[in-house]
Amino acid sequence: MTVTDDQSISPTQALQDLRCSIDNIDSALVSMLAERFRCTKAVGALKARYNMPPADPAREALQIARLRKLAEDAHLDPDFAEKFLNFIIHEVIRHHEAIARQTAEAPKA
Repeated sequence: MTVTDDQSISPTQALQDLRCSIDNIDSALVSMLAERFRCTKAVGALKARYNMPPADPAREALQIARLRKLAEDAHLDPDFAEKFLNFIIHEVIRHHEAIARQTAEAPKA
């Protein structure tokens, strides 16, 4: 039974409960994205140190295919999941390019 099926809960309480769940999920999403970007920042630093390209199209294609499958399995629109991942990938590449520029401009010890 879900909150919306429980006749003993008022619609106002059901709405409040659902919104509370959404707020908790949003907090978890932000925390997960922050952790993901901490990892991708380390990847960017490693790539910059070894003069590797900021983007990895083969890896990106694999990740998109993997995420589409995960979305399908979770009954989430795979097109939406792909758009979401593409947005993240674009931001990661932008960060990697900035790290590469900073590394190249840093005085050599």
